[in-house]
Amino acid sequence: MALEVKLQVFEGPLDLLLHLIEKNKIDIYDIPIVEITEQYLDYIRQMQTEDMNIMSEFLVMAATLIDIKCKMLLPKEVNEDGEEEDPRAELVQKLLEYKMYKYMSYELKDRQVDAQRVLFKVPTLPKEVEEYRQPVDYEQLIGDLNLSKLHEVFKSIVKKQSDKIDPIRSTFGKIEKDEVDMDAKMLYVEELVRSQRRCSFQRLFEGQVSKMEMIVTFLVILELMKVGKINIEQEHIFDDIIITANEAA
Repeated sequence: MALEVKLQVFEGPLDLLLHLIEKNKIDIYDIPIVEITEQYLDYIRQMQTEDMNIMSEFLVMAATLIDIKCKMLLPKEVNEDGEEEDPRAELVQKLLEYKMYKYMSYELKDRQVDAQRVLFKVPTLPKEVEEYRQPVDYEQLIGDLNLSKLHEVFKSIVKKQSDKIDPIRSTFGKIEKDEVDMDAKMLYVEELVRSQRRCSFQRLFEGQVSKMEMIVTFLVILELMKVGKINIEQEHIFDDIIITANEAA
């Protein structure tokens, strides 16, 4: 009489490998490839199925295990960083990913079971009940509050607001940024001097509308003088400064 053996059904070769690792209480990062390969092949030999697609998946993994087993017997390869490569590394990574997805599927299944226990009922309250609001008794709400107490409350609120104001920073004025285009100002001054040949320094500044524009104009004059595009003349001390174009520039 033949002895019938009922095998546990696994979802794939990775599922079988993970079962063998957990059954033997093996560290997944240090798999004894010889022992696991032998147990895996024993299971393959006992499998009875006519589905070649299923068998082919298990046989491919068997070939992979035998290939890793052979590489373990050879001298270890060294990567670019000078570290020895473990032939089991890729298999370990696949097992870890499979294990993560497997337990995630268990979590999703538990949530599905919990969701089946949730019942939803459409609200059937009458419209009059939904729109009902309990009336407010203002006398009970105010209680013993009188005009004098309200005034005290108001003063305390105002005081709290005034305490939040910084006595120093509150006196600061508003800082505004003047947008002055230095390149445009340089072209303006250069064209003005070239068109008039001689230009008064004081007259040039009379057309400026802000302090920032005057500073930028002064910097532009210094830059044009530095590159040799204009000349500065003054006959006597405290006389007006005359700006002339440098024809050689």
